[in-house]
Amino acid sequence: MAEPTPGALSPLAAHRLAAGFTQEGLAERLGVDRGTVGRWERGAQAPQPWQRPALATTLRVSLAELDDLVNPVLPSPAPPAMPPGTAARVRRSRQQWLDVRNALGVRGRELTELAAWLYPESRRAPGGHVLAGPGWLLDRPVPLDSVRLSWSGGQRPFRLPGSVEHVLPLTDRGEPYAGYSRAVRDLVRPRLLENRLSYRLLDVRTGDGLELEFGTTTFFEAFDLKQALAHEFKAAWLASDRSVPTWDALPLRTAVRDPFDPSRLLMSPGISTLTVRRDRTGDRHRFVLHERDGGKVADGGGLCHVMPAGEFQPSSVDPADVRDDFSLWRTIMREFSEEFLGNPEHDGAASRRIDYAHDEPFRSFEQARAAGGLRLWHYGLVLEPLELGAIQMTVAVVDDVFDRLFADLVATNDEGQVVGRDGRTDMPFTAEAVDRLDPRLSASALTLLRLAWRDREYLLHPTHGA
Repeated sequence: MAEPTPGALSPLAAHRLAAGFTQEGLAERLGVDRGTVGRWERGAQAPQPWQRPALATTLRVSLAELDDLVNPVLPSPAPPAMPPGTAARVRRSRQQWLDVRNALGVRGRELTELAAWLYPESRRAPGGHVLAGPGWLLDRPVPLDSVRLSWSGGQRPFRLPGSVEHVLPLTDRGEPYAGYSRAVRDLVRPRLLENRLSYRLLDVRTGDGLELEFGTTTFFEAFDLKQALAHEFKAAWLASDRSVPTWDALPLRTAVRDPFDPSRLLMSPGISTLTVRRDRTGDRHRFVLHERDGGKVADGGGLCHVMPAGEFQPSSVDPADVRDDFSLWRTIMREFSEEFLGNPEHDGAASRRIDYAHDEPFRSFEQARAAGGLRLWHYGLVLEPLELGAIQMTVAVVDDVFDRLFADLVATNDEGQVVGRDGRTDMPFTAEAVDRLDPRLSASALTLLRLAWRDREYLLHPTHGA
């Protein structure tokens, strides 16, 4: 059967033709049937999250570009007449949405800690700032490599546990946005908001050490759910005169039921690393802290966080990278490169894959770790209560090789600025410093710092770690 002319094609179909594929050829390459490709191109069905990386790679586009092909914003030269009052309703909806998202008078992590009170005390981590499932938070840190990662051969589709229309603003047509990320992109326009492939947590096993099972998802799929949960809570908090909302006012959160069940709550646990510069001759240890800029990032702006911190993602959608970057250490190295040294995001835009054994700064990181000058620890998992976002908490202890590895440590990067005093880009690792910073810290950062301070003798011992 002959292909239609390009002028009659959807953007996805036109791009397929430009890449030299028929529908049959693309279907064969991806291991799907021709009807599936046809439904993608007609907009009757969207590619599943685990199909997107292969589709993007085959068409030689990024995941963000694939999103635009699958969900094009098409100009309408003759838009249908809207019912009277639609424009005013849209403006009102968007302003209300922005007012909730940017709720005034919120102090630091106030909403996060209020959300924690919805859950039993047995599910709150020490300090009550974050949540932890059974066995998720370890009694003492373990070497990073002792945490076992397992890969799921089969991918699992995820459906939102409840409706999200009540947390979405209206499009120009007077209809709810298709997703929270699309609304953020159009109405907030942060500089950094890109849909990339992410590793999705499928199971947590604690019977014999900590084992985490993963598949794949996309950043937007996780972002949409987390932001919808946070928005719902903020709106209910405002409606209840800034008190803890009742569960009746939180239908989406109620539908999740068990937030520690990865089949009920889509989780893509990023990695937050507290970096401590160990003083080998005394006790003048220091740590590095980062203040996220709300104008640059889509969430977490205005609070201080440990650094580096980032999503658990491969460096590109190339299947080889998805396999080879399934590593906590490689993810932490890339975040060191981006946040400490100001290097561009390792997002697959480069002309070749990362050679961790020879490319700098990764070669130096690997050498420092092999020589024992950089040691890594894992504390397990926690949930940030407002968004119900999963976080892996880790610690990097770096000896005086820190001064060589991070001689070019930047004061500002793409996501914010490094916190320091008296011209320095670090802070003293002392109880007094942690106490002073307490009001400015994110919930997970404060929890991790308190745990690391509690375990400082163990973490800083020169013969411990991996």
